[in-house]
Order: sequence, then C-alpha cells, then structure tokens
Amino acid sequence: MANRVTMSICGVDYTLIAEESPSYMERVGKLVDEKLAEVLGAGGVSRTDAAILAAINLADELLKAQESGENLRRQVKTYLDEAAQAKNEASELKRQLFKAQNRK
Repeated sequence: MANRVTMSICGVDYTLIAEESPSYMERVGKLVDEKLAEVLGAGGVSRTDAAILAAINLADELLKAQESGENLRRQVKTYLDEAAQAKNEASELKRQLFKAQNRK
C-alpha cells in the first residue's frame, strides 16, 4: 500500500506517494532539502539552478556509492574464492596425510 507524506523542501510543500515507509520518505525529502539549502547558501544561483546543481551532487554521490559497492562485492567474491580454494587445499592435504598414516 502506498504511503503519503507531505514535506517542505526549500520552503515549498510537496506530497510524496510511495511504497516506502513514511520515515524513509522523510529522510529522502530532508536530504534533498539539505542539498538545495547547501547550494542556495553558496549564493548567486536561482532555485532552478540550485535544483539542477543539487541533483548533480546527489547523482555524483549515488554513482560513487554504487562504484564503491561494486568494488566491495568484487573484494568479497575474491575472498570467498580464496577461502574455497584454501578449503579444497586443506581437504586434499588431510586426505594425503590420512593416506600417509595408513601406509605405516
């Protein structure tokens, strides 16, 4: 069921309707409001330009976070592959040790 949340962004009320929880939607709105305030605080830009610059900043953060997440996934996969290889090697060494002990 869709949730409806009204929030103020840059002094204007917006009503958001989404499947996410109201608290999540409020966090999203707060982040957008903060980014807009940050850009507007630098001065010399219109609200429209501030919205575009805030969107660019948020897109930059998103892409960097996605890249970081992908790097972490690759690292975890490498670690899992190395752990599987070590486990296989340990099993083979145990098998060889068992064979050597039984020959005595």
